[in-house]
Amino acid sequence: MAPERDGMTKLIVDALPHSRALGLKLVSVGKGTAEITLPYDERLIGDPDTGVIHGGAVSTLMDTCGGAAVMGHGATKLIATIDLRIDYMRAATPGHAITARAECYHVTRSVAFVRATAVDGIDSSPVATAAGAFTVEWAQ
Repeated sequence: MAPERDGMTKLIVDALPHSRALGLKLVSVGKGTAEITLPYDERLIGDPDTGVIHGGAVSTLMDTCGGAAVMGHGATKLIATIDLRIDYMRAATPGHAITARAECYHVTRSVAFVRATAVDGIDSSPVATAAGAFTVEWAQ
């Protein structure tokens, strides 16, 4: 059974200085699923002319959300990203939060596989999609 939301927030956001610095907010976590929001913050702008959030911040959001989905399966001892492919589909709308939703769709003894999508709520098309693999140690 996955830890409660407050416990997950401590494991995912509070324990990771980079997640805290970006202001990531855990929205939900379930059995193999997670949703995390990256609030718009001018400190994260990658292009001053457009106000678009830097792709690195979106990458961190997708990676963290993928790891959270794996944690939703009960993996709490160790989770590390093995591989993460991110396809940027369009620029996020300046001034709007970006929300990632991830699904851990297959797990083995030592590897979990995840798909994720990031949206900004303005357009029905995704800002980015991701596919990744995470190494895991399962809680006893």
